[in-house]
Amino acid sequence: MDFSAALPIFAITLREGVEAALVVGIVMAYLKKADRSSLYPWVFGGIGIGVLASFVVGILLNWFLKIVESTDPDQAAFYGQLWQGLLGVTAIAMLSWMLVWMTENAKALKGEIEGKIGKAIANKQNAGWAVFTLILIAVLREGFEVVIFISAKLQGGFVPIMGAIAGLVSAVAIGIALFQFGIRINLKLFFQAMGVFLLLIVAGLVISASGHLDKAIAAFAELSQTSICFPDNTELSSCLLGGLVWDVHDILPDKKFPGILLKALFGFRDRLFLGQAIAYFIFLATAGFFYFRSLTGKTIGSSVN
Repeated sequence: MDFSAALPIFAITLREGVEAALVVGIVMAYLKKADRSSLYPWVFGGIGIGVLASFVVGILLNWFLKIVESTDPDQAAFYGQLWQGLLGVTAIAMLSWMLVWMTENAKALKGEIEGKIGKAIANKQNAGWAVFTLILIAVLREGFEVVIFISAKLQGGFVPIMGAIAGLVSAVAIGIALFQFGIRINLKLFFQAMGVFLLLIVAGLVISASGHLDKAIAAFAELSQTSICFPDNTELSSCLLGGLVWDVHDILPDKKFPGILLKALFGFRDRLFLGQAIAYFIFLATAGFFYFRSLTGKTIGSSVN
């Protein structure tokens, strides 16, 4: 069994899960301090519904993909590649934005959440629903990102699910260690390291998404009988991505270890086109700039002090 597909899912789920766990932990700690532990069931309800809703979204996305793939073969080639490419772009945008936003706002996270929960429980009549809504939004936000990423990678089967479960369990364990047992964890270092890892994973998704969109354009050109693609008489060609700039298929194939592991984690391809290489480095330079700038003067660990 190939477990390489589980690793990026584990990393994404762990990081997003820890973010959600921080929100949940801060809320529960505040409720305990305010002697409102009776509202805990609303917290657990928000967690449960949020996880369930994320799971349902994942099912619907895969159901829609199967419908697309069951259409006319020629149209399926176009719509299937287009759908995969658009999902990839969506995942790239969501994960990149949340990575920078979380880093920039981590210092004020505790105060912001405590302010919201303080206002929520001040109204005793609707306090439960207010707590439920706050937790639900936090879980949904992280859950949707994980679901979109998994769908964009088109990783079906049991192995990616194992990665997601392992990441979720690990995130819960970290949350319990922080808030239940008072164990000190260097969250600043954790999020910085996971942030760099996430940047590389998403950069790999840029390669994948650009490849899908290129194939969608090629399929559309064939369907519409239009000359959109660059002329290329070679067997290995792209539509608009240019020629090959990287070909190590005979040395390090991406369907065998360790190439398959590098592909799962960082989007490695044994054959890479010029447009993919350019998009990869532009993304790393741009997203990396905003991410490392957001680290300046920020102390993530202060969010749980």
